[in-house]
Amino acid sequence: MSYYIHAAKFFLPSNAENGGYLEVTDEGNFGQYFPESQKPTGKIVEKAGQWIAPGLVDTHIHGLLGHDVMDNDWAGIQDMSQGLLKAGVTSWLPTTLTGSFDQLNAVCETIGNHAGEEKGAKIQGIYFEGPFFTVKHKGAQNPKYFMDPSYDKYEKWQSSAKGLLKKIAIAPERDGAVEFTRRVSQDGTVVALGHSDATFEQAQACVEAGATVFTHTFNGMSGLNHRAPGMVGAAMFLQRVDDELICDGHHIRPEVANILIREKGPEHVALITDCMRAGMMPDGDYVLGEFPVYVRDGMARLKDGDSLAGSILKLNEAIKNVVDWNCVTPQDAVLMGSYVPAKSSGIADQCGQILPGRAADYIVLNDDMSLAETYLDGQERYNAAE
Repeated sequence: MSYYIHAAKFFLPSNAENGGYLEVTDEGNFGQYFPESQKPTGKIVEKAGQWIAPGLVDTHIHGLLGHDVMDNDWAGIQDMSQGLLKAGVTSWLPTTLTGSFDQLNAVCETIGNHAGEEKGAKIQGIYFEGPFFTVKHKGAQNPKYFMDPSYDKYEKWQSSAKGLLKKIAIAPERDGAVEFTRRVSQDGTVVALGHSDATFEQAQACVEAGATVFTHTFNGMSGLNHRAPGMVGAAMFLQRVDDELICDGHHIRPEVANILIREKGPEHVALITDCMRAGMMPDGDYVLGEFPVYVRDGMARLKDGDSLAGSILKLNEAIKNVVDWNCVTPQDAVLMGSYVPAKSSGIADQCGQILPGRAADYIVLNDDMSLAETYLDGQERYNAAE
């Protein structure tokens, strides 16, 4: 049955509107928005004092609830998709770690064969974080699998994924990176740059060849120096590129998030989680890829070397954090957690905005940016009060 949501605020594509009514059709799609003065006839669902936003889009997430995408277990991915609803996420890209060709190919086959069967947050594609990285900024990636970019390997993975490989991250200083970027981006797959010690010039060469995203900006990349701008300088300076950002308060300081957002504008900063399998789980010992990890004080760290190993951040926490840190308005925070990640990953035609005819995947926020409810196809799937 169709209904109209009556709420205090709606985050629409071009503007945030105070009050009004948003139609959800019998088919579970968004319909028309009506201002407060034009109350429609039909069933009204009251969300007094609350805000309606598009469902969040997590485009860089490795694990959740004890599962990891690299486990290559469809039941585990199903659990992740259900759990993501508790974080306000309605669309996502299961994200791999660096692994062998065969490991990655098996993950592609599993997701390619089953995508669309998930019962929770919708799989909109796959993100390959690696394996074309370099050692100096390896982070929690296993360097024994690092290699130069190979278009032939990419084509085989894409075939196994049935075209669902939407984004792949590479280090610009690897041999063949520019040519790989040119060919892959012409295919319509997003090329991201990360886990790299590249110079500004090497990063720029890949951007000029078609790369459009920087992977978890500031983390796992050569820093900004006044005579050697590096990867961070490229991420901050180059135009028409989007920068991923992990806003958990551990990967970067709030002041650094503020600097990047002011420099690039919210429309070019994509909030991500980089969450690993300990997300929504208790503190303790875990594994990321082949590395032992411990989780404590809101952080996941490698036992050997103590560097950060992904996060346990939820995307609804990230949009709240950037507002609490006085980086952005709620409207821009929502943009950075929905449309920008979708746009930066080439899936904005499927998710990230409230538009007529789109699936009614939306969240209800309280005025302190805390998550109240999550809806898929117009149906309530999570309620924080229950």
